[in-house]
Order: sequence, then structure tokens, then C-alpha cells
Amino acid sequence: MTDLLRHPLWEADSLGSPLPDNEFGVSVSLPLWSHVVGYEEGDQEIISKFRSGYPRFCCPPAISTLFEKAEAEIAQEGERCIVFPRLIHAQRCLEFIARDSFSGRAQEWSAQNLGVAVFPAEAYVKARRFWRFCGEVVSTRQACHVLGQTSSGVTEAEGQAASAAIHQCLADLAGQQPEDVFLFPSGMAANFAVHRMLTTLFPERKTVQLDFPYVDVLKLQQTFGQGAHFLPMIQDSEYDELSTLLKQEKISGIFCEAPSNPMLRCVDLERLLAIREETQPGVPIIIDDTISTVVHADACRVADVVTSSLTKSFSGAGDILAGSVILNRSSPHHAAFSAFLKAHADHQLWCEDAMTLEENSHDFVQRAETMSRNALALADHLSAHPQVERVWHAKYQGGPGYEYVRRKEGGYGCLFSFLLKDAATTSARFYDALRVCKGPSLGTNFTLVCPYTLLAHYEELDWAESCGVPRYLIRVSAGLEDIEDLIARFDEALKA
Repeated sequence: MTDLLRHPLWEADSLGSPLPDNEFGVSVSLPLWSHVVGYEEGDQEIISKFRSGYPRFCCPPAISTLFEKAEAEIAQEGERCIVFPRLIHAQRCLEFIARDSFSGRAQEWSAQNLGVAVFPAEAYVKARRFWRFCGEVVSTRQACHVLGQTSSGVTEAEGQAASAAIHQCLADLAGQQPEDVFLFPSGMAANFAVHRMLTTLFPERKTVQLDFPYVDVLKLQQTFGQGAHFLPMIQDSEYDELSTLLKQEKISGIFCEAPSNPMLRCVDLERLLAIREETQPGVPIIIDDTISTVVHADACRVADVVTSSLTKSFSGAGDILAGSVILNRSSPHHAAFSAFLKAHADHQLWCEDAMTLEENSHDFVQRAETMSRNALALADHLSAHPQVERVWHAKYQGGPGYEYVRRKEGGYGCLFSFLLKDAATTSARFYDALRVCKGPSLGTNFTLVCPYTLLAHYEELDWAESCGVPRYLIRVSAGLEDIEDLIARFDEALKA
């Protein structure tokens, strides 16, 4: 396997290669700006070269083959199938497509008792939206196992032991107990579980999303339940809007990120606590700490619930999807939240995934610290570069909100974003010349760069800009490379 720290896949001929370059890589190489645009516009000449893709968006080959196998064995003429880890996930998918008057059936399949949603072929696009937004996905490792392509010999008991070790690690870092940690097959599955929990315990209420979040976190809230109020928090007056809203309407939960992706901002969390106390005491606050990680920030200082994508820095290798929910034991909702998640225990990791994630996480703290230092050094360097218009980094954009939860010796995470001067004409040239891996995702041990707004919001660029997110924004996830070498690579590309 290619050592991406020393030999990144950055040239045009790497298009479509998994990152890392194996069958489990969760990112995909998009080395040229035109590749990103072509992918977003559905250019089959580009898409046909994909040997991978972020699994919620582009099914890896093994998962596509698993779907085809299920269809061959189960589907009737004119039907399609999507395979889920459990029957309950398939049933939820059918409930989702039923909104558009599509009907189907769910059944268990294979020796692993996977759940299969079977539905009319014309409902496939809608069903795949459920797969994307809710993240309750079959992993590539599990698909390979079911197909007989791999046999690692990992037992269910070994997987459970690995999961228990992950629970203990996250609990120790968060200052909670192992039973307060819940694992999921992706970060979005963790968010979906929390959203289902809130809308079940507090029915007929909307959620609130503060600040511009990762794209699907907002879309999840807008698509399910009663919908969401979205406040991008680019004006100080929006705190007054939030206060007014909470006085007028009961809310099931308030979501935010610490810091946010991709703008690295953070809601003034101390001010948020004061507003909650004055207007609607006890409304749950949910904070996603994927960018900062539990190493750098103590989100439980504010949050009733903390969500995180373990796909990112916790794993680092970029070869597995996973997510977590951590409940704050001091929350007045702790008992109810714990009871809900334990009663709806459809969140166990596949045994091989649990083993891989636990092994990947052994040096999590050390890696998180190194990536944070590298991100800050590179961001500071670019801030002073004459060709750079602006840099966004949590040290500067996180404000008092991030400092309120930052640990005493904590850093700011692996991520930052920047905008070039004359970005419409200079961004593609810089991106194409940059000798680092380029593709979706973040938190990998190797530096990973993407034109974030184009990749995540291609069909809503004007809306993103109205929320303060430039269309030519470039997002950087700093890895473990030697920082001087990394800086030299960026300087070289800026001269192109």
C-alpha cells in the first residue's frame, strides 16, 4: 500500500483511487479541480474511474456487489435492493420512501441476518438518500465477509472486546462512564440516533441548528421529524433571534459544532447556556466535536449529548466508518437518553470494524496533538502569504465559545480553510499543482485537501455564500507530515 505521508496521490492519473489506496479507503482521489466539477455534474468519464468513494455517497465495489447479490436472490422484476446492517434499518428506509408513496418490503438475509429493503426501481434514488443522510450503512469489511472475499477470522467475542475497549477509551477521555458511550456504523448514524431520540422524547417539536454545519447534519434535521430552524450565526443579532425563538416555541434540541466544519467558528457557548436558562431551561444541547476531538475540547462542559465521527481523527487511517454518542452524566436528561439508546440498541459495530478501529486508535491522542500543531503552523504560514485572501482556523474564528470548552493544554484540531486572492481564477491552478492527497473526508494521518463548497454544496452555492461560506473555499485537513515539508508543498503550489 502506498505511503501517503511520503508519496501522496496528487497527480491526474490518480483520479478515482481510494484514499488510502486499498479496498477499505473511505476517501477518493480527486486530484484536479475539473475532476471535482465533473463529479458534481455527473460526468461519467470521471465517475467511471472511481474505484472508491465516501461510502455514504458512492458505494464501494464490495457494497455494490452485495446489493447486486441481494437483488439476484430476493428482488422480483422491476425491483431494487439496499442492504443494511439490521432489519430495523431496512424498515426505516421503507418508511422514508413511503413519504413519496413508494411501498416495499423488508427481510433478513444471509447468515449475518442483514436487513434488506426491497422496493420499486424508481424509488432507488430516494432510498439512497436515506442511506446517505442516516448513515446506517453496511461496512465494506462486512460486505467482503458476506461475499466470501475475505476471512479475517475475527470472532464476535473479539469484536465485542474491541468495542468495549473503544467505549473505555472515549469514556476516559470525556470524563464519563463506558456505559455512556454508544457506537454506530458512521458519524451520521450517530446523529440520526440522537435526532430520533429527541423527536421521540419531545414529539411535535423542531430542532435548532446554530452555525453553518457539515452539510448532512442540517439536511437530516430538515428532512426528518418536524424540521429545523437554522441560524447561521454570522450576525450577533442572531443570538437575540434565538432567544425570541426559544421564548415562543418549544424545541427538542439545539445542535452545534465545536468548531464548525468548514468555517471553524464556534457559537458563544457560555452565552448559549445563559439564553437557555432565561428562555427554555433544560432544552438539550448537542455538540459535535469531530473537528476538535475529545482530546482538545471538553464538550460535556456544555452539551447534554456529544456526537463525533470516529471515521476521522480517532481512526486516522481513513479505512473505516464509525461514529459515537457520549451522554453527559450531569445532564438532567441522562436517564431518559440512556434508556432510549439502550432500548434501541441497533448500533453495534461489525466485529472486524471494531477490531480495526480499536487498533487504529491506539495512538489517537498523540496523532490528534500532532495534527493540531501542523494545522495551526500551516494556517499561520498561509495567513501571512501575499496570495492568500483569508484563513479560517479555530484559534482565531472559534472565539470565546471554543475557548470555553478547550482543555487546559488543548489545541484546535486538524482542520482549517482558506481563500486565495482572485479565487475564481487562481484556485484551480493552485489545487491542481498541490502535491498532497486531494479528496473528501478529514482527520486522516495524511494531509487531505478539497474545494469544500464545490464538493458539498455544488447545487446551492449562492445559498452557501449567503451563510458566509465562499464558493472557492479550500479546506485543509493537516496530517502527520513533517511540517516544513508540508509548508514547502503549499508554497510550491502557490507559485504555479
